[in-house]
Amino acid sequence: MTETAAQRNQRNAARSQSGRSRRADLRRAQGLPGTLGITALSAVLPGSGFIFAGRRTLGLLVLLPTLLVAVLGGWYAATHVRSLLRTAVDPDRLTILSVALITLLVAWVAVVVATYRMVRPLQRPRWHNYVGAAFVVVLCLLVSAPLAVGARYSMVQADLVNSVFQQHTHSATRPTVTAADPWGDQERVNVLLLGGDGGVNRMGIRTDTVIVASMDVDTGETVLFSLPRNLMNVPFPEDSPLHKLYPHGFSGDGPDAEYMLNAIYRNVPAMHPGVLGRTDNPGADALKLGVSAALGIDVDYYLLVNLAGFEQIVDAMGGVTVNINEPIPIGGNTDLGIEPKDYLEPGPDQHLNGFEALWFARGRYGSDDYERMERQRCMIDAIVDKAEPVNLLRRYQELAKAGKEILRTDIPQDLLPAFVDLLLKVKDQELESVVFRSSEQFTPGDPDYDWVHATVQEAIDPPEPTHAQPASHDSTTPEQATLQPAAGAGTSPDQAVEAADSCAYDPVE
Repeated sequence: MTETAAQRNQRNAARSQSGRSRRADLRRAQGLPGTLGITALSAVLPGSGFIFAGRRTLGLLVLLPTLLVAVLGGWYAATHVRSLLRTAVDPDRLTILSVALITLLVAWVAVVVATYRMVRPLQRPRWHNYVGAAFVVVLCLLVSAPLAVGARYSMVQADLVNSVFQQHTHSATRPTVTAADPWGDQERVNVLLLGGDGGVNRMGIRTDTVIVASMDVDTGETVLFSLPRNLMNVPFPEDSPLHKLYPHGFSGDGPDAEYMLNAIYRNVPAMHPGVLGRTDNPGADALKLGVSAALGIDVDYYLLVNLAGFEQIVDAMGGVTVNINEPIPIGGNTDLGIEPKDYLEPGPDQHLNGFEALWFARGRYGSDDYERMERQRCMIDAIVDKAEPVNLLRRYQELAKAGKEILRTDIPQDLLPAFVDLLLKVKDQELESVVFRSSEQFTPGDPDYDWVHATVQEAIDPPEPTHAQPASHDSTTPEQATLQPAAGAGTSPDQAVEAADSCAYDPVE
């Protein structure tokens, strides 16, 4: 039966009357100030405006879950920091978090808008509408900003993890472990930290910075081993294909031959393509094998940093603070007689920007590689010290952008939660360090690798003092014994030293 125009009008009138009745049943705010106040309260306590308006059930259905989530969320954030950090390295969780935050944002804005419409007076001047609408827009922006930032950071972090820590990669040297048992039967995990000038995805770069971070998986106690870039005759493990090619260490003949440690990453893949089998980064794998045999410990993973991009990381962190004990050159070339453009002046607690931090780590005019290695280790300590969660969050997007461009690693994505746990332990410990520099026991051009192995073992597992051989308390501290240069040669790195102590302010006279 076809509805007539009269019936349609009657139905619409009834519906309109019903709507006016429902609106009339609502409790309204007194004037514009009351309307804005209750709307603002609903932004802080979602659902409270519905209760004021007389929609008690609806209000409680919104308010009580909100309070419950807020309390549980605050408790969880305060007591489960490790779990939150694990979420930060899980792209799947980060994607879910981003979607949840966007959903919450939409729901929160809807509650604010609905509250305003419920509590505003039925009879109001036109200008009240303009002021009220502007207020609601500003309030919604304030409510949505932190949620939008959180959703954005979640997606940026997921992209960073997927870009740098790829899951399905191939390595000839990475240990075979699982996320459930990330360290296997190892007491320590050893990560090779490399610095090179050039893009991290290029094979033709030289790694002038070679440091191994050896971390105790139970305590987080860490020793940094710094090797000189000009180390010669670097051995390879006997079960490696490279040992057959270089049974007496990485060496060769020819006026243009480059056989120092810093040339392994570039030259081995170029001279022997495919020798290590299926691998995404043969240069890194070759260098891991050489450093493993040189130090006498298995290097498990590597992390390569483009030193030119290192400047971006430090700037994104807001700079770092170090002690400078003598003028450090900016630029210059000793061999060519080119003077530095400027110097970093000595002083305690010097705050450096990215450009200055880069030259602190790499400045070499008028000094040797070993002094530069010392400064690089101090820079690592300064970065670890600056890596506070609040500081990182403030500058997160810049850090993530820089990290994608300058970092490369073979650490698989599913091991990141285990590394988060380990690095939290590392941060609570004082870093120790051994720098292999020229001495009576050690010469980079003709190194005694048996002595190097013994030094490494003593550093990671120092002998307990005995009554017959008490710990030394003379005027020469272990730090001075390790770092104080001797005439023409330097000193023996026969003990691990506290990085914080050796990087203290002790100006050169």
